[in-house]
Amino acid sequence: MRQATTILSVRTNGRGFTDITARLRGWVEGQGMREGLLTLFIRHTSASIIVQENADPDVLSDLMDAFERLAPRGAPYRHSTEGTDDMPAHIKAALTVAGTSIPLIDGHLALGTWQAVYLVEHRDRPHTREIALHLLGE
Repeated sequence: MRQATTILSVRTNGRGFTDITARLRGWVEGQGMREGLLTLFIRHTSASIIVQENADPDVLSDLMDAFERLAPRGAPYRHSTEGTDDMPAHIKAALTVAGTSIPLIDGHLALGTWQAVYLVEHRDRPHTREIALHLLGE
């Protein structure tokens, strides 16, 4: 059994979805493992990681709209020192996940045909986000 770790730095364009699937695949393939488990963990509280459909962009648009309805800007939040988009971003991150695991089978991430891995930026302005990767396998 072997393991490998790295920190993936991802620049976002502000609120929205950044597809990181190709970067994950490239790093995993570079480790030379055939079977195992990739664990991802985002090191932030106002962004998240999701596995979601990659075929119809309306899915991501509808998800973003739903997030906005669930945690709107301008609501009377107590935490407001970092701007009107900050507390809604924390709520959206809490409703999604900070990490996930994806099996590695025959040297490839076991994502479905229509699945991709996205970093979800919940803040309005661009950020550089860090995702810790841990691959355990052989």
